[in-house]
Amino acid sequence: STAPPPRAVSTPAASPGPPTASPPTRRTGRVLYLGDSIATETQDELGRRIRQSGHDYRAAPHSGTTLCDYLEGTGASSLVPAAHKAAALVRDWRPDTVVLQFWGNSWLYTPCMEGVAADHPGYLTRYGDDIRSLTRQIQTAAVQAGIPQPRLVWVLQGPDAFNPARIPKINQLYEMHVVRAGGALADAGARVSAPDARYTYTQYLPCDAEETAAGLCRDGRAQLHRDDDPLHFCLAPLTANGRPCPEPSPGVWRYTAAIADAVG
Repeated sequence: STAPPPRAVSTPAASPGPPTASPPTRRTGRVLYLGDSIATETQDELGRRIRQSGHDYRAAPHSGTTLCDYLEGTGASSLVPAAHKAAALVRDWRPDTVVLQFWGNSWLYTPCMEGVAADHPGYLTRYGDDIRSLTRQIQTAAVQAGIPQPRLVWVLQGPDAFNPARIPKINQLYEMHVVRAGGALADAGARVSAPDARYTYTQYLPCDAEETAAGLCRDGRAQLHRDDDPLHFCLAPLTANGRPCPEPSPGVWRYTAAIADAVG
């Protein structure tokens, strides 16, 4: 797996995005965004897009985490505090939609995985179990809060530069779960992949209209990753505590546009 990202989350000013009209005042739903360091860096830009479409929005990502970190009952082995567990947030904030963005982290900094790393034979079984456990806890929390079951949107991931065979298997788990249990998929990974090479890592892609209008193209190409970081999409350097991306970054824009489209 890749080198571990920073674990904590800071909250600086919102990431600058492309010029847009003012969001409508009428709110049509509540969207909760949970996830790891990719969610940490994309949280402000996703919030801008979600609010523009008329929804309320809340984000509680934690860098370095994985699914089991958001499960209640993991105690001290989790990197997520009790108030930010998925079920706790559902009971407290009562969202209509929960977006779940998880790269599939499993290394020293995800202690709740109990040493089941990506090369362990039980990795996919454990990950699938955690998908189902997190779904059940969210559903139970909704019943306890007396609200309709929130729609779960699972984010499909982009290529893994170091372990290309891993992400297709993780995405298949999400796809199979949605077929069996309902919910929706946001194929953010496809937006940061070449159309003819979905699971092949690439640092650059041809510019789209949004990037061209914002002046982010270089020789007709958009840069998705820094030279020193093939995992994240923010073109600003990583910080010790993690942060929402502070500068316009094509990968962040593409990733969040796919999620916002799936939320609808």
